[in-house]
Amino acid sequence: MFIQTESTPNPATLKFLPGQSVLDSGTADFPNAEVAERSPLARRIFAAGSVTGVFLGADFVTVTKAEDADWQHIKPAILGAVMEHFQSGQPAIEGEPSGGGHAEHSGEDADIVRQIKELLDTRVRPAVAQDGGDITFHGFDRGIVYLHMQGACAGCPSSTLTLKMGIENLLRHYIPEVTEVRPVAA
Repeated sequence: MFIQTESTPNPATLKFLPGQSVLDSGTADFPNAEVAERSPLARRIFAAGSVTGVFLGADFVTVTKAEDADWQHIKPAILGAVMEHFQSGQPAIEGEPSGGGHAEHSGEDADIVRQIKELLDTRVRPAVAQDGGDITFHGFDRGIVYLHMQGACAGCPSSTLTLKMGIENLLRHYIPEVTEVRPVAA
């Protein structure tokens, strides 16, 4: 098994490509080891040491390292953990993935929210997945769209620029009711 790695716009995050499916649908975000109990893959990666976050996509695993860790020192252990997992035959997640979806929204803004989610799914999320992350809809209130950033996007130095110059401009162009985009914590 050959696992490729790609850098991401976030220097603390590296994208691992095992060359096979990781999740059949959705995504899964594990911002710390305590929430990784349902994922044999995430548990193995956290056990490698100096890992502060694991994000699973359709065909990639994004790993965020501790601030004081050096990729040269921890990358071999993470590669070993990913390889060991795929050779074990265990699923990446036991049960159904719980993440990867947009928050529900109903009420008078339901049509606007449907348009926001459609633009995120068709224009934003595929591009963000290329960088090893995901962005999901969290809420809409009085013109402000709240988005949840995961994987390489969480804590990325360029995430504010992506939100303001990219996503906000896109949404404002297609949906006049949108006035601003803001990130939310998990």
